[in-house]
Amino acid sequence: MPATAEPLPPAGEAFPAAAAGTPDVSVVVIVYNDAPRLPRAVRSVLGQSLRHLEVIVVDDCSTDATPSVVRELAGSDLRVRGLRLASNSGGCGAPRNAGIAAARAPYVMFLDSDDELPYHSCKSLLLAAEETGADFVTGEVTRLFEETGTTGLWYPELFEDVRVVEGVRAAPEYFTDSLSTNKLYRADFIDRHGLRFPEDLHYEDQLFTAKAFTLARAFAVVPWPVYTWRLAGDPAAGPSISSSRHKIQNVADRIRAARLVDDFLEETGNADLRPAKDAKFLRHDLRLHLGDLPFRDPRWTEEFAATVAPYLAGIPAEAFEALPREQRICQYLLTRGRLEEAAECARTLDRPRLAPRHVVVDDTGRTFWGRTPPEDARAAAALDISAWRLGEQPFTTGPLRHEVTALERAGARLRIAVSTYDPARLLAGRVPVTAELRVAAAGEPLAVPFRYAPTQDPPGAERGPAVRTADVELDLSQVPMGLKGFRGRRHPVITLDRLGLTRTDPLLAPAGLTPLRVRAGRHEIRAACEGRGAGRLELTWERAGALGRAEAAAPHLTPVSRGARRLTRRMTGPRAKALAYHELQKLPIDDELVVFEALEGRGYADSPRYIHEELCRRGLPLRAVWSYTGSPSSYPDGVELIRRGSWEYVRTVARARYWVDSHGFPALFAKRPGTRYLQTWHGQAFKHMGFDIPELRLAAPERRRQHREMVNRWDALIAPSEEFERTFVRANEYSGELLRTGLPRNDVLVRWNDPEQRDRAAATRERLQIPDGRAVLLYAPTFRDGARGSGESVRVDLAELAREVGDAWTVVVRPHYYERFTVPRELGHAVRDGREFTDLNDLMLASDALLTDYSSVMFDYANLGRPILLYADDYENYRSVSRGTYYDLADIAPGPMLSTTGELAAALKDLKAVREQWAGAHAAFQERFNPLETGRASKAVVDLFFEGSSR
Repeated sequence: MPATAEPLPPAGEAFPAAAAGTPDVSVVVIVYNDAPRLPRAVRSVLGQSLRHLEVIVVDDCSTDATPSVVRELAGSDLRVRGLRLASNSGGCGAPRNAGIAAARAPYVMFLDSDDELPYHSCKSLLLAAEETGADFVTGEVTRLFEETGTTGLWYPELFEDVRVVEGVRAAPEYFTDSLSTNKLYRADFIDRHGLRFPEDLHYEDQLFTAKAFTLARAFAVVPWPVYTWRLAGDPAAGPSISSSRHKIQNVADRIRAARLVDDFLEETGNADLRPAKDAKFLRHDLRLHLGDLPFRDPRWTEEFAATVAPYLAGIPAEAFEALPREQRICQYLLTRGRLEEAAECARTLDRPRLAPRHVVVDDTGRTFWGRTPPEDARAAAALDISAWRLGEQPFTTGPLRHEVTALERAGARLRIAVSTYDPARLLAGRVPVTAELRVAAAGEPLAVPFRYAPTQDPPGAERGPAVRTADVELDLSQVPMGLKGFRGRRHPVITLDRLGLTRTDPLLAPAGLTPLRVRAGRHEIRAACEGRGAGRLELTWERAGALGRAEAAAPHLTPVSRGARRLTRRMTGPRAKALAYHELQKLPIDDELVVFEALEGRGYADSPRYIHEELCRRGLPLRAVWSYTGSPSSYPDGVELIRRGSWEYVRTVARARYWVDSHGFPALFAKRPGTRYLQTWHGQAFKHMGFDIPELRLAAPERRRQHREMVNRWDALIAPSEEFERTFVRANEYSGELLRTGLPRNDVLVRWNDPEQRDRAAATRERLQIPDGRAVLLYAPTFRDGARGSGESVRVDLAELAREVGDAWTVVVRPHYYERFTVPRELGHAVRDGREFTDLNDLMLASDALLTDYSSVMFDYANLGRPILLYADDYENYRSVSRGTYYDLADIAPGPMLSTTGELAAALKDLKAVREQWAGAHAAFQERFNPLETGRASKAVVDLFFEGSSR
């Protein structure tokens, strides 16, 4: 032991004297040679909102300054006790067991020295335990990536609601929640069952938590973060056990832990839980290591295969059937010794748009992974990917694989040889595809156009691999760096465009790529393989010269940099722009300037688009400027654009005579007296709006005042019906001018049979690659309050629907832009992603029927006279628990209300009968909600608001 380390009492002896009274919670903090980070962990406990607790710091016989740190912590707060093991145990089990033995509270938690507890963790978990009587409570884990400062949640699908689970058989998926650190345990539950951590292996959590879930009469779940798992970006900090997947012993410990769980389940009469545990092992433990295969050397991979193969052989075959096809292929290749192919396959795991390099089609038309047909029936079953139906995949979501095959340096340029593997033949056909390599650093991305070399496929090539090659020259000196330059990592991407539809995919690099260094201006850039995930080409910028040397030599200056960033934000943030806006209003109004905005800048769409087009047709002496966020690709050539929120945006909005939008200009900007604001709104109201929403109706006066001021800016509001006035207008307490014209965006729907609109529908179907003779179902659900971005609104079982009607219908999914959605790999032949179409009218015109739930799209779609189906499986919850609705859907429904995918499939199979049955209801719906839709709303609005206004 170094001379500077002070010995502590042996295990079991505490110091100093414990704080008086029995604490509510004992938090066991384990540590080994982690003196710098230990105080942070302990402070996160001592600073908890629950004050009456104790911290038991168990030192696993550290050889650094940890003993001194423990003494200091214990000396500064009587709630801290220190224990020291007589010898290092080499794992986490022994120190945690020592902490359990020393704990005095009726509840116990565990914390690692490099992690933290959020402020309310102990109190919120304790309250849940006391209220529910559960044996333990488990909560969400936040994973904090220290290098980037980004965070992610640990299996968030397990922690969506507060719930009490009456035994793990009621929810066996919780075997995946294998951490011990995100839980609060009753001490008598631990003692009653003799729960202890194994002390002779890593992944001791796995056995401990599996036993806890199996033995618990009931456990509770809370949906908020209770543990912060810090993933260090500093190599000097040393890898944690969970980050040491490169060690074969790490793999062996995972396998041994899994076997111990199997033995426990068998010995205790709980073998029926084995499938849930197997699913967890395959989808989590094994999956982590499979993802690393592209970056391991052959010897390691051989040892890995030899370690896992015997255990995999003992897992029942049905457990593998639930896995994604690409993981099953990867496992098969690995266990059959096809290690290079296994590594190639591993890059595709959880990446449905990443193609295999090679596929082969046999004489029966079956498609297999690999270069050659399978040698036997077992291989055929394992490598069969016919279910992906590669020949029917659409351009935007079908699989592609871009790889760097050679990389050279020429001054500040990188010469990149690219091979694109295209087994679905997405790049083939008569419609040309344009390609760009894009890379961004501190500004707008640099786009480098390139062309694929011409190819001539040999006979029968449609049944083999399709590979396209190109040479791209990337001048790194042309990548925008901004005034301050750039330091960090970026990954070039390849963007392809066909008929206005774009897709962007990663550019992969070989794991053995020799890194290159390029000097470009004030920067030095390193080009290499990413070394994780899919293994993208990675460019790392560092400042060169004196500034670079200063940054390397003085990392302690980072706080100054943070301070500078804070100052920059203050100088360019909302407050600064509000002040600038106020001053700019002193300038004269530009009588010819109109600012258009739709979907909060998301694209050229909604009623503002059609008003703009009418202004252009009339040739009025007005200058139209559109605001945009994200990509400007949806706007026509020649349209003047400004980025929403930019300084140019501030200047333009401040001086414009007219504002036209469909949602709301930022509340930051008060409307000057000379500006006229036309609010087109983006649909009629089914769900509660404005002051009828509980969160606004019950809000503080200041919040209500802010909303009222937003509405009071409107000089005119388009009203499509009396129902809109009864609901939306009243709910927002709007008392200004109403333009009773119908919605301009619905003009093209009313005139759907015009040649121009028929051509638009045909062009949309071609862009979506809808097969001839296939009907189109537009599926457009709305978001769920409190679950934005969760995917919860896409409630139809698309796989079942594709099985039932996929040969007759193509489903185009257009979720709300608050929502997320990815087309599953196996459904690409029958499902399309409609989010590339900014204007929903494109998809409505091209569709044969609408499927929605509670979205206002039903009001617009009714103008087409086509069938409307309502998937309302959660209607009662949506109506009563969510924000509430103005109507009982059953009273106004223009089509059938469905609650299962089977019912939906049956309706689509006999849509003629549905149309006839609901004809009367559809007509009544149209008459009630769309009485003003004549196809001339755009003209009427321009007449009333622009031609009729004094300028």
